[in-house]
Amino acid sequence: MKPKIDSTSFGSITVNGETFKYDILIRLNGQVEKREKGLSKELYGTSHKISLEEAKHIYEEGTEKILIGTGQTGFVKLSEEAENFFAEKKCGVELFPTPWAIERWNELEGNITAMFHITC
Repeated sequence: MKPKIDSTSFGSITVNGETFKYDILIRLNGQVEKREKGLSKELYGTSHKISLEEAKHIYEEGTEKILIGTGQTGFVKLSEEAENFFAEKKCGVELFPTPWAIERWNELEGNITAMFHITC
């Protein structure tokens, strides 16, 4: 079941009443897990650029769309390799500052995976 995101503020996100103090990934089955941002940080020295390895970790077979909350002010971007990977999988990607991405998440239906950056 798709969880409802209640709110976000700098450094936190609340999903179904539970507050997380780290970036999260929401899987197709609704499971909330900690973002594996080290997969991007190792390559770029920052978690503000999503690497191919992190893109592969985010993607699940059957995903139609990936929604990315790019942070409170929108710093997170996809690397060219990550963009190409999602395009090869025929998976749409939407990037919005996290507060807007939450609104979008709560209205979207279908096979959607989401990643939310909660700072910057």
